[in-house]
Amino acid sequence: MRTGARITAFAAALAAAFGTAYGVGQGVGPVVAEAEPPQHTVHRPEGQPEAGRETGTAHTGEHGAAAVPGGLTISDQGFTLDLRTQRITADRPSELRFTVTDDRTGRTVTDYRREHGKELHLIVASRDLSTYRHLHPRRAADGTWSTPVALPEAGGYRVFADFVPRTGAPEGLTLGADLAVSGAADPAPLPRPSTTARVDGYEVTLKGSLSPGTSRELTLSVSRDGRPVTDLQPYLGAYGHLVALRAGDLAYLHVHPGGEPGDGATRPGPEISFSATAPSKGSYRLFLDFRHEDTVRTAAFTVTTDGAVAPGKQEEPGHGTDREGDGHTH
Repeated sequence: MRTGARITAFAAALAAAFGTAYGVGQGVGPVVAEAEPPQHTVHRPEGQPEAGRETGTAHTGEHGAAAVPGGLTISDQGFTLDLRTQRITADRPSELRFTVTDDRTGRTVTDYRREHGKELHLIVASRDLSTYRHLHPRRAADGTWSTPVALPEAGGYRVFADFVPRTGAPEGLTLGADLAVSGAADPAPLPRPSTTARVDGYEVTLKGSLSPGTSRELTLSVSRDGRPVTDLQPYLGAYGHLVALRAGDLAYLHVHPGGEPGDGATRPGPEISFSATAPSKGSYRLFLDFRHEDTVRTAAFTVTTDGAVAPGKQEEPGHGTDREGDGHTH
């Protein structure tokens, strides 16, 4: 169990919130390693948004900020997330099962547009943002999605389904539902803000800041053993994926970097840049997925917006989030 103490990503028009992984940086949350993922093509899949566009917003309001960040409701724009698995046991292999319903017809959705190589992306994060999972479930012919998962800590979790149905909701949706993990719960405090995260010998540094209602650039640089990593591998059609969860309500945003592999201009590291607009003042947990030497790792950061008060407790070195499990699963 834990002995110590979760990021929205953002985009040209929006807001959101943050989550975490395995491994620890000083004053930062964890970072995670995952099993070798399959190779993916470098061209933009059908229906993939333009590079740098954020997904995961329910709808946008004035000045490009999101009126309602994604993931806060189970229903939006005529679609509903039906989480069939609502409770599992901590530290035991389990299976999550869910469907998406088209409220206008009452039928289960079986036709999706592929976004970044997948029909649907699933994020699972604990309410205290100390455990984070990025999953890619499988869909049965009847529209039922399922994926194995093991969550090391008891407590409340939020499940986010990020997808684009082929009919309706052309900008994409992120729906959220609560998941209970039984066992002795010991919520962790949010790690203090830091610009450095470390995982498996890699160091990821963060440059830039967040400002409510104003687009800012976030640049994440990857190095190993003090040397810049210049041969990052494409992962789901990009060199990096950023998910942000807002501390408190876990508002969600999934952002992708400007440019893409094979476009003749985007370099495979060490820097990965994102445009980000925070929806409100507050603290956010950012999760960067990057692939190198056939392994996907996740670097996690706590970030506060301009004018916000930072979390008051420093995370102890060596006690990162999700200390007992792999935070990135496929």
